[in-house]
Amino acid sequence: MKTYNDTTYAILGILTTGCRSGYAIKQLMDQSLNHFWKISYGQIYPNLKRIVKEELATVQTTSQAGRPDKKEYFLTNKGEKALLEWLKKPIEQLPSERNEVLLKLFFGRHQSIADGIKHVTAYKQKLATTYQIYTSIEQRLTAEEENHSDLDYWLYTLDYGKRTTKAAIEWCDVTMEQLRLKEE
Repeated sequence: MKTYNDTTYAILGILTTGCRSGYAIKQLMDQSLNHFWKISYGQIYPNLKRIVKEELATVQTTSQAGRPDKKEYFLTNKGEKALLEWLKKPIEQLPSERNEVLLKLFFGRHQSIADGIKHVTAYKQKLATTYQIYTSIEQRLTAEEENHSDLDYWLYTLDYGKRTTKAAIEWCDVTMEQLRLKEE
């Protein structure tokens, strides 16, 4: 079976949630997946075109008065099979993270300790905001989607985000404490 890039598989998976248009796919990305998987409009539409060409989905075009035609995408049996095969494959590598605060801290010898503390403090504030966003998403999902068949799986990924964010906040506290000791 032919293999595709992860973005293609992500879009195939999103099509199983009832999102049918490029716009709806982007909305779901921004509201749910963006915290661990980013896809831009510039990736969505070329992938949708490729998905249709590869017969992984079909497209239905509907005319709209005074607006551009609406394209809705539907997963085919071939697309569902490709998604299921990808889901069965083992994870090949751990996710890599690009983290500017870690990069700056790595070269911290070349900056003042006060600047290092400032960077870690700002990072902690952003993490706290992210944690609150995750908590809000969790509350919204459990209230609005309580009967959705995907809810448990959405909450698993959300829990991962919450736990890693909480761990990063704790790391900030320890690191700032250590930097303050160096300052004395």
